[in-house]
Amino acid sequence: MKSKVLTYKTIIEKDGKYFHGYVPTLPGCHTSGATIDETKKNLKEAIKAWVDTSADLGWPIPSGDVIESVESVEIPPNTQVNYA
Repeated sequence: MKSKVLTYKTIIEKDGKYFHGYVPTLPGCHTSGATIDETKKNLKEAIKAWVDTSADLGWPIPSGDVIESVESVEIPPNTQVNYA
């Protein structure tokens, strides 16, 4: 049987001195790492574990199809923005 490839959007955010990564499509699929690369590696492992566990339990596995967009807004020039 030919294997399938699933692709999921992941988000990595700075969290103190570490990074927090999660997959919005997979509830509870979160991880962290000391670097972005480590967090990406941990995310791949977390996704695989999430999908494998769901398959073992007979739960539906989301396809990962998402519509992604980035929205921009204008703010007054004197507005302070925290670029963390």
